[in-house]
Amino acid sequence: MILTIHTDYIALDALLKWANVVVSGGEAKYIISQEMVRVNGVVVTQRKKKLMAGDRVSVEGLEETIELAQENQES
Repeated sequence: MILTIHTDYIALDALLKWANVVVSGGEAKYIISQEMVRVNGVVVTQRKKKLMAGDRVSVEGLEETIELAQENQES
């Protein structure tokens, strides 16, 4: 799944909610604290980790990987 961000970054917990991986901030906090989330292949335990275009997020138990893309800025 490729999601396009319209800002410089998005926080990990917000991304998980936006992508419908979790339904609440509490659920995001839980799966992150249980080391179930990887960013670019590395386990991340920071809820507010800033994710930028090009980052890849995967969650244990899900076959889907979320890749962030930057909105095209055409002049």
